[in-house]
Amino acid sequence: MIELNESDSAPRIGQIVLINKGRDAGQFAVIIEQLDERFVLIADGDTRKFDSPKKKNILHLSCYDYVSTEVRESILQANRVTNSKLRWAIGNFVEEVLDVLEEGRPI
Repeated sequence: MIELNESDSAPRIGQIVLINKGRDAGQFAVIIEQLDERFVLIADGDTRKFDSPKKKNILHLSCYDYVSTEVRESILQANRVTNSKLRWAIGNFVEEVLDVLEEGRPI
């Protein structure tokens, strides 16, 4: 079962976030680097590629308790991840969320 509550802990590499403020509001992305306690770099593999991530204030993001282990391991081992893997991780997250909602289970 997946937990979709907003996380109170520090953002983690590979964590799925929902952008709340800015031009990309309403879109999902993946945290690819934590710059300091306030800012992270995010990418979605589509409009924001891994090579040109967006710097975002964590106060402008909804961080979910869902970390893509594939993305996290890729970044920690090779210091990079493919854009297709980012798109896959976001698609996988959205698919699981939709399945939970369709079955009527609480999120």
